[in-house]
Amino acid sequence: MTDIKEMKNINEYESAEAFYKEYTEGAIYDQQDVELSLEKPALLVVDMLNDFCTPGGVMYMEKAAETYEPIQNLLKAFRETNNCIIFIKDQHRADQYDSEFDKRPKHCIEGTWGANVIDELAPEKGEMELIKRRFSGFYQTDLDLVLRERDIKTLVVTGVMTNVCVAATAQDGFFRNYNIIVPTDTCRANSFREQESTLYNITQNVGLTPTSDEVIKALTK
Repeated sequence: MTDIKEMKNINEYESAEAFYKEYTEGAIYDQQDVELSLEKPALLVVDMLNDFCTPGGVMYMEKAAETYEPIQNLLKAFRETNNCIIFIKDQHRADQYDSEFDKRPKHCIEGTWGANVIDELAPEKGEMELIKRRFSGFYQTDLDLVLRERDIKTLVVTGVMTNVCVAATAQDGFFRNYNIIVPTDTCRANSFREQESTLYNITQNVGLTPTSDEVIKALTK
């Protein structure tokens, strides 16, 4: 697994924003010795939904907007190279108990605006939208079957939140022997600490954390 550069404490930066900028540009991790391979890739866009990403959403996270352009660029590259794209959508039933709401406010209720993919990343005709009820896109869904049917080997996992649904999906993909790539600029957590620790864990134990530009370069070379 790739070596990790010595990490500076967040207090050594002029501001939290300075830390965040350096972190999300991939400066903390040295992965120059690891070849970025995109063998039979699929792009997973996780929970880029109105309730998480749009003002007025039940669990709106302002930082989510920082991922729009990088994910748009990945979508464009995957579409131009005719590679698999799957939008994974958190969705819950309105008329029955859901234990997730014991921990979180009711969100992404089926048939509501909050459960829809944001306009900025709207799926195109023929692109799959897969429903999940728990954090991982694999848990009690047919995602693995869909990927196997397409002979997918590599998952590029993007979306929100880094420390919750992105991490759970990436880890479950790793457990199923997929190559995992989580571009640092295409996901956001609910705090600097969670973004830092989750991407560190992914790099150490699950996959690679390049930038979206590096992924696009590998995809289109």
